[in-house]
Amino acid sequence: MLCSIGPDLDQCCARSALISISAYDDRVRCLVVANGSDADPGFVGHRLRHHGYALTEAHRERPHEWPKLDGFDLVLLLGSEWSVYWESVAASVEAESELVRSARDRGVPVLGICFGAQMVSHALGGSVVRASEPEVGWYDVASDLPDVVSPGPWLQWHYDSFTVPADFQCLATSPVGPQVIRHERILATQFHPEATETIVSRWSAGDGRLELERLGIDTATLMSETRRHVSASRSACDRLVDWFVNEVAHS
Repeated sequence: MLCSIGPDLDQCCARSALISISAYDDRVRCLVVANGSDADPGFVGHRLRHHGYALTEAHRERPHEWPKLDGFDLVLLLGSEWSVYWESVAASVEAESELVRSARDRGVPVLGICFGAQMVSHALGGSVVRASEPEVGWYDVASDLPDVVSPGPWLQWHYDSFTVPADFQCLATSPVGPQVIRHERILATQFHPEATETIVSRWSAGDGRLELERLGIDTATLMSETRRHVSASRSACDRLVDWFVNEVAHS
């Protein structure tokens, strides 16, 4: 709105302020829990913003700085280099567990990804253990709902596996374990629907490159596969997030 200089200036600017406040208040808010060095929600964040969500970061290393859950409409738990059973991060894991349980009790939707999915299991009665083998790279999954949970391929990067808590449905699996679980307003994926080419490139650099070498995975090959699959995985991510926002979060 353009304001003309004149006697009605204060009234005009007041109307503009009210419009701006109203537009801001109508936005829905998402709390993104992630490690400080790896807080990129990628395609998931992009699609949530498409649905009108404003994203606020909360870093796992500093749970005492997290905002209160009051006023948030969604909790997004991203992946991590951590394992939930590491003693060195026990305090942070417990804080995140409390957040998951509080969101469940309040009916706030939760979307967990990789470590975030393991946190959902850990917090709500399941368990997390070292997987029989790592899944690092692009993998297909066996999906019971292929229209909304694509069979893939999806980017995976994990060494742990989790069990399905009581009352949860398992919607997709791989030979290593559950890949997608759901209960009421909670959805969790072991794979990384958020993974962009930039994210995979960052994960594959530095210590990540050494990690891939230990697994016998060629970085150039992984990036080539990423460029080949990432367009389809973005579309699959959009369908998954759309279903989560429109159906799961409002169940």
